Amino acid sequence: MRLAGRLLARDYRAGELTLIAVAIVVAVAAVTTVSFFASRVRGALDQQANRLLGADLVIADSRPLALELKEDAARRGLSALDVMRFPSMAMRGDRSVLADVKVVTPGYPLRGELRVADRLFAPDRRAGAVPEPGEVWVDERLYTSLELDPGSRITLGQRDFKVAAIITHEPGVDVGFLSGAPRVMLNASDLAATGLVQPGSRIRYRLHVAGNDEALEQYRAWAQTRLRPGQRLEGIRDARPELRSALERAGRFLNLAALTSVLLAAVAIALAARRYLQRHLDSCAMMRCLGAKQSLIARLHVMHFAMLGALSAATGVAIGAAAQLALTAWLGEVIAVTLPPAGVLPAFQGLLIGMLLLLGFALPPLASLAHVPTLRVLRRELGPPRVSGAMGYVLGVAVIAGLVLWQAQEPRLGFTVLGWFALAIAAAFALSWLLLRALGTLRSRGVSWRFGVASLQRRALGTILQVVALGLGVMALLTLTVIRTDLLRNWRESLPPDAPNRFAINIQRDQVEPIRTFFGARGLALPEIFPMVRGRLVRIGDRSVSAENYADDRARRLVTREFNLSWATRLQPDNRVVAGLWWDGGSARADQFSVERGLAEALGIHPGDVLTFDVAGTPVAGTVTNLRSVEWDSFNVNFFVVSPPGLLEGYPATYVTSFHLVSGRVAFLNALVRAFPNVVLIDIAQALAQVQRMMEQAARAVQFVFLFTLVAGLVVLYAAVASTHDERVYQATLLRALGASRGQIHRAHLAEFVLIGVVSGLVAAVGATGLAYFIAHRFLQLQYALDPWVWVIGVAGSALGVSVAGYLGTRRVVTVPPLNVLRAMG
Repeated sequence: MRLAGRLLARDYRAGELTLIAVAIVVAVAAVTTVSFFASRVRGALDQQANRLLGADLVIADSRPLALELKEDAARRGLSALDVMRFPSMAMRGDRSVLADVKVVTPGYPLRGELRVADRLFAPDRRAGAVPEPGEVWVDERLYTSLELDPGSRITLGQRDFKVAAIITHEPGVDVGFLSGAPRVMLNASDLAATGLVQPGSRIRYRLHVAGNDEALEQYRAWAQTRLRPGQRLEGIRDARPELRSALERAGRFLNLAALTSVLLAAVAIALAARRYLQRHLDSCAMMRCLGAKQSLIARLHVMHFAMLGALSAATGVAIGAAAQLALTAWLGEVIAVTLPPAGVLPAFQGLLIGMLLLLGFALPPLASLAHVPTLRVLRRELGPPRVSGAMGYVLGVAVIAGLVLWQAQEPRLGFTVLGWFALAIAAAFALSWLLLRALGTLRSRGVSWRFGVASLQRRALGTILQVVALGLGVMALLTLTVIRTDLLRNWRESLPPDAPNRFAINIQRDQVEPIRTFFGARGLALPEIFPMVRGRLVRIGDRSVSAENYADDRARRLVTREFNLSWATRLQPDNRVVAGLWWDGGSARADQFSVERGLAEALGIHPGDVLTFDVAGTPVAGTVTNLRSVEWDSFNVNFFVVSPPGLLEGYPATYVTSFHLVSGRVAFLNALVRAFPNVVLIDIAQALAQVQRMMEQAARAVQFVFLFTLVAGLVVLYAAVASTHDERVYQATLLRALGASRGQIHRAHLAEFVLIGVVSGLVAAVGATGLAYFIAHRFLQLQYALDPWVWVIGVAGSALGVSVAGYLGTRRVVTVPPLNVLRAMG
């Protein structure tokens, strides 16, 4: 151990390990920064999202819930309270309306806030409690439907209540908002007096649970085993596809940024390890001449690199922890919430990644150095056996593949990145080989080009390895640049400032044109109004559909609910067919269905399957002719299942639309409600703002993490130049001994680096364009247009960067006295 420590200190002072250490530090710092920050942001976003739900978890059933569910939550230190919902007539004088009554207890809501106003469309405030006994709170629709005034009284069942406030925001209502109805909130202590709960009453019982993450996950796992048929356990991701979509995209952007740093670090470590091997062949041969066994040499280097890896990874973790604090401070008001503290798991992940990178790419020198022949002391041309090094790099490839799949957090994305990098390596090898074959034509361009070409051809394998390494590095940087700029811009533009912030539901067929006229008469864009039919999926092909057929929780919930079905002749702009073909307008046969891809994957639906829905007690069947990807976070009206006109038109339907309304148009809302009292207006501005914050958080976080990637790219560039430094010193010495001037040697090196940079840039531009396109379409569901600047920046930037780095790295080569080098070489 002591000797290994002395060797580590010696090599570090000599700069032998600087590149490897810096590469590990950068990779670990990037990964831990993203992991620390992403875990904190995910926790904060989940808290924000759960505020819309009113709890962290909700268990729902049409029958009273078992008492043990609430008791076990309390035993685990979780907060839990009961909520009941049922339909009932609310009356005032001779006017009545069917209302959705919510019965709450003190402490509601466990997450989020309940906001009320004293008058219709007046400024609202946070409600500090639930309605007092003898009072109710109502929503805007019920207030206008019954033509209430401040202090009016309404009748629920056998008792009258004072209307004390108007509900402006209520957790849990936005979840599944298309089933909304006029709402009344009632104190649980008044429920018995109303006489509304009778045997056979249609009541929805809900248990709201909230608490710390660890206890919550344990409770979720326990409750899953206690659920009866028909019971549902849901969190925010189960109920809000638009929020889930935005959160997943944000996570993918950050994972891609960290993944790029890991790949670049692996390339840098591989290059630096190759140089380390070459520079330590003599010392290991001398140790063997002095009696050191192969096992001793291997053990020394294992301990040597283990200490290096531990110190470098620990430094990277410390930098990552500090960087995520800086990132949090830099984002500032964009986050708009207090982030929960980070756990220790990202630190352990960072340490593990650092050690795995070192193991995968330091094993070749460790294995090879132990087998250096003793004759190398006399014959410098002898090197280590090639087989051991090659076997070590097989492990390196396996390690980087595992890290890519781990960091991608999605197998398809990980395999896609690995596949593209494998193609890039093959392309780099092919282009490099063609370059070496075609370079003969440049020999006539002058002495500098002749020397540069001769150097590349003489070190053919080294040249190819440099092009591969630089091509991968530049490709990773270009890909992340495209993601950081074009794709993030496209994502943010996919949710423009005038994105819909309100929904209008329960529109009747004869109100469609009057509502469009109503909007047009007031200078607003005419809304697109969609039909909606309720239906339950009962068969897929020849098999009945039931929750027992599925193990996945989301699939079990989906098959127990009613779907909102619709019909259309054209594909909506924020939908994209990913399998099959869209029908041809009015000539299409009616018995077809288009299914959202996520739903199809969850339920095992494929093109060609025949789906049967129960619509108003009547079976309606159709063949799945295409699958669609849907941009749920566009906040436009979208449906899981769509058919051509004719299949569903004869069934009871209501209509729905979404529209954007600038703040301050209270009079318009008031007039719309009074003109169409049955229409339900739903304000989704809060959810819209949350998605926009997620986008901004992702954009700025990726920009911050991009700094680590730039550093990793510089390390790769320097490692590529340094990997051939000793050879260049020897080459320059021979040229100077033969009469070449310093200028000629510099120009020869410059020609060599320009050629390497151009080929590397071409490989990178091709790979980055293809990879960015594939990631955009398959994983981020975004449009991507080919940007010619990627090619310009890739080729020109690579040539310039390699040339500058090469010049800086080799400018002192010509200052070494030739006699000193020749003596050292023997």
